[in-house]
Amino acid sequence: MSISQSLQQKLLQKLSPQQIQLMKLLQVPTAILDERIKEELEENPALELSDEAHDDFEDAQDEFKESPEEEYEESSNEEQYENIDISDYVQEGDDDIADYKMRDDNYGEQEEKTTMPYKVETSFYEVLEAQLGMLNLDEREFRITEQIIGSIDEDGYLRRETSAIVDDLAFRQNIVTSDAEVEGLIKRIQQFDPPGVCARNLQECLLLQLIRQKAEGKEVDVAIMAVTRYFDEFTKKHYEKIQRGLNLSDEELKEVMIQITRLNPKPGGNMGEMNKAENYVVPDFFITNAGNKLELTLNSKNAPELRISEGYRDMLKEYDRGAKKDRRQKEAVLFIKQKIDAAKWFIDAIKQRQHTLISTMTAIMNHQHEFFLTGDETTLKPMILKDIAERTGLDISTVSRVANSKFVQTEFGTYRLKFFFSESLTTDTGEEVSTREVKKILSDLIENEHKKKPLSDERLTEMLQEKGYNIARRTVAKYREQLNIPVARLRKEL
Repeated sequence: MSISQSLQQKLLQKLSPQQIQLMKLLQVPTAILDERIKEELEENPALELSDEAHDDFEDAQDEFKESPEEEYEESSNEEQYENIDISDYVQEGDDDIADYKMRDDNYGEQEEKTTMPYKVETSFYEVLEAQLGMLNLDEREFRITEQIIGSIDEDGYLRRETSAIVDDLAFRQNIVTSDAEVEGLIKRIQQFDPPGVCARNLQECLLLQLIRQKAEGKEVDVAIMAVTRYFDEFTKKHYEKIQRGLNLSDEELKEVMIQITRLNPKPGGNMGEMNKAENYVVPDFFITNAGNKLELTLNSKNAPELRISEGYRDMLKEYDRGAKKDRRQKEAVLFIKQKIDAAKWFIDAIKQRQHTLISTMTAIMNHQHEFFLTGDETTLKPMILKDIAERTGLDISTVSRVANSKFVQTEFGTYRLKFFFSESLTTDTGEEVSTREVKKILSDLIENEHKKKPLSDERLTEMLQEKGYNIARRTVAKYREQLNIPVARLRKEL
């Protein structure tokens, strides 16, 4: 066995703690940035908002005053206590630390004191539970019914098997029941509002709503037969089979289809706070058009005024002036330095976040200048992450984080930044255009088609080619699917 030595050279790339902190902060939405800053303020007493009182000296001292003696054993590393350099923290006349706050001219003063409104709403499940009182249940039945309601998904469907609910009740709540009893309670919940709730599938959901309408005196018998007997034909829009099977005239068929299509396929989808994150978007940027000159402002909530606690700095000054520096004082000053450094890192990360947001959005605004002036999607230029990364000098992954998590409000609407990114497509003249432009034209063609004879993918391809876009049929099909537009047969209307 031989032992040998060798010299190896390796190139490693590691992210610093500050870089990791910045990456995490970039992904924090503006709506909850206040909460993230509040967490940091609670964890680090050396960090504070500039408009708060700075009398934390006594409180901070208490954090390290009553430490037990065994914590200062001689066996610990003495070097860290003997070579404490606090010159950067106590220079006279240097207020950079105490006045370290984040201000920027890239947001309007009118945003300064704004609050973030949220609707106060009753959730979908609270609406259902509020109706339990109408069923006159005993305690056992009440708990079973609560379990059923808890198994309903946010669309209003009960997609869990009855036997699975029976097992859940037995193992988790020690309630012995049967499929028949659970089914009976399901039937009773299906009488709740909104109509169609607690259905196991779309067919049952539509039938529940039609049966409710019939009980209210509406003429829906034919629609009930259509959904009961010809549901597959209805979903595939094979109207001629429904018409023949029910012996309907064109007008009768049209009336039946109108009755069915007016039903709600997602009875739970429009209630409560199910989609709060999607319904309430707090924009990170505002772009306004002032005489054909675009002005970009950053939401003021992204620019909080933060600084280092004056009390913590005063403690370091007092230590510096003192003649006797025992072990307890040295431990205390190390603790203070760590807290101040952590606060400075956080402030730097907030400032860098602010700079990164402005830099990225400015590059996007300049690249898509025509769109922000007109709001016309066909003016969008091809733009990929690399384009913005090169303009800003930022890493592609950083641009991606901003694009995927941030919103801009314009006079034409509020958009996620990734909306402005798209690949390029070459026209027959050799010009590169954005795929977003092609999708917009495709969407317009389908929107304006004759609904009794919708355009096939082949015909859509021909029409786009006639407009000068070199595009294949499979690409048209892909773009149509990305736009969530069904095939021609499923777009057909009576």
